Amino acid sequence: MDRDEIFSTVRDAAVEVLGVDATAVVEAARFKEDLDADSLDLVELVMALEEEFGIEVPEEELEGVETVGQAYDLVAGKLPA
Repeated sequence: MDRDEIFSTVRDAAVEVLGVDATAVVEAARFKEDLDADSLDLVELVMALEEEFGIEVPEEELEGVETVGQAYDLVAGKLPA
């Protein structure tokens, strides 16, 4: 998967789980402030991404992930090169 495919999948998951418009899901978008996501929304998003990409994201790795771009980087880092 290339960068655009990965980001597109992350964006699609955010749109589905968070119920936001796709145009709002940009790398700089903050989950809480810009996308109005609460902690339960974020747990559901992580589960959707884990399922979609076949990865596991330990809870401690989620510390400090506040933007869509940071979530993308975390997911991309877990995928085989």
